Amino acid sequence: MSSIHVAVLLTVYNRKKQTLRCLSDLYKQTLPDNTNFEVFLTDDGCTDGTAEAIHKEFPNVHIIQGNGTLFWNRGMWTAWNAASKAREFEYYLWLNDDTFTYPTMIKELLNVSKDKDDKAIIVGPTIDTHGKGVHTYGGRKGMVLVPLNEGVQECDTFNGNIALIPSSVYKILGTNDPYFHHSMGDLDYGMRSRKEGLKIYQLGSAVGECDRHERIMKWCDSEVSLPVRWRALHKATGYPPKEVFHFYQRHYGICKAVFHVITTYTRCFFPSLWVKMNRANWI
Repeated sequence: MSSIHVAVLLTVYNRKKQTLRCLSDLYKQTLPDNTNFEVFLTDDGCTDGTAEAIHKEFPNVHIIQGNGTLFWNRGMWTAWNAASKAREFEYYLWLNDDTFTYPTMIKELLNVSKDKDDKAIIVGPTIDTHGKGVHTYGGRKGMVLVPLNEGVQECDTFNGNIALIPSSVYKILGTNDPYFHHSMGDLDYGMRSRKEGLKIYQLGSAVGECDRHERIMKWCDSEVSLPVRWRALHKATGYPPKEVFHFYQRHYGICKAVFHVITTYTRCFFPSLWVKMNRANWI
């Protein structure tokens, strides 16, 4: 039997403790026979010693140097390009550095992928790190999380915390789109896959833990001043209207793109309206 090679892709920035735990959990994986993985990690200009610690504790990790302007999506794109140039992999595994995986994560993803003839994206859902069992990230129907504990389920798109992409999918879609700096690149990749007639499936139970990020972002927080909200909105880590327009135009058409840009600016200027409508966490 020929060996199965998996490229694990990460991008990191100044989360040394979390990154080291993420990698520690990854290297504790119980792998199927004849399966191995290589890690390709973008260091997007860390200043907290993350890269040095990784090099010391995990010397086999391929570290690609960024300059602090890549952010998550472009960092993942950079890691993916490096992996694709290194060799031909059977699978590419997206992994967030704040996601702590269970020992059978890769094995479970591969098992479902093989059940789907290695022609679909397989998403690994996560729960919170506090033992509450709260579903935090995974596959999505529309923009709503696909429930856990209901077996393998088909999705419309996905969060990129844990996602296995077979080479057959990569050959059709290529990498994630570097047009997006930080967020939306994972959702976009899922939507693009559906347009190509490809499937996305979520595992029936969590294979890792990751806490939700702040629920009310600074750009739409009514307790933050307008100038601060405005600057936060246009940051790569905010909700850049240009990228919002690109995403919605690509997948829903010009009318919906214009609508979402207008509502984004409205929400930035008048965030209390969303609080009154009980939609403060809505994107």
